[in-house]
Amino acid sequence: MLKKVRIFFKLIKFEHTVFALPFAYMGMVLAERRLPALPVLIWTTLAMIGARTAGMTLNRIIDIEIDRRNPRTQSRPSVTGEFRISWSWIAVAVSLVIFFLSSWFLNPLCFKLSFAALIFLVGYHYVKRFSFLCHFTLGIVLAIAPVGGWFAVTGIFSWKPLLLAAAVLFWTAGFDILYSLQDVDFDRANGLHSVPVKFGKDEALVISRGCHVATVVFLALFGWAVGLGLVYWAGIAVCAVLLWVEHNLIRDGDLTNINAAFFMVNGWVGVLLFIFTFMEIFR
Repeated sequence: MLKKVRIFFKLIKFEHTVFALPFAYMGMVLAERRLPALPVLIWTTLAMIGARTAGMTLNRIIDIEIDRRNPRTQSRPSVTGEFRISWSWIAVAVSLVIFFLSSWFLNPLCFKLSFAALIFLVGYHYVKRFSFLCHFTLGIVLAIAPVGGWFAVTGIFSWKPLLLAAAVLFWTAGFDILYSLQDVDFDRANGLHSVPVKFGKDEALVISRGCHVATVVFLALFGWAVGLGLVYWAGIAVCAVLLWVEHNLIRDGDLTNINAAFFMVNGWVGVLLFIFTFMEIFR
């Protein structure tokens, strides 16, 4: 059983939950400028983990035929048979139960919005079959995190976390465009859509940089909207440097350092921004 769990975590890249979770925590602590109650923190964390696990597992199920043909993904446990599809469906069911129950325990608004979130969790996997906007659809999925964290604490709608959500959307789209450079030839040959397929590698790099400029702009707008100070602005500067490093690692479309650019750099963006935000509020 432990071996199966390890294979499952490898299948869904469980460690990448760090991409979205810090933004959910940012939404929570900024909503009322204090630490959330322990039950709210626990249920929000479980909801995030449940949603992310369901989404990634669905991706492996829905894309299994594509993964079988793509040399880059042929070693995934879902393709090799190390983790059966039937087990994946069980994992999806359990994850969704955790997600919906956690949302229900938070407040009525979160529970109602959880069904809208499910539409994006399921639907974004199909967008690359017909539109190059797939990167931005994935961005919407991750952008749910800060909004969900804010609503988990307050239980009422506010426009302010939408600015942080926009930053997450463009941040995600930007790094996903870079990551898709690996598959541009395969995607074009198999009728799949992406920004690199539609516009070419050079233009894709420009668009990705534009997305990350928009990320910094929306982070700044969010900080202004909620009245954050110099420590938060220092966090934005650090994140801007990290994004600059990411693009330098893939300068001229050289994908030698794609894993460092995608996994290491982006993993730190959300974590460091949350740390700076936390220090801003509780200094």
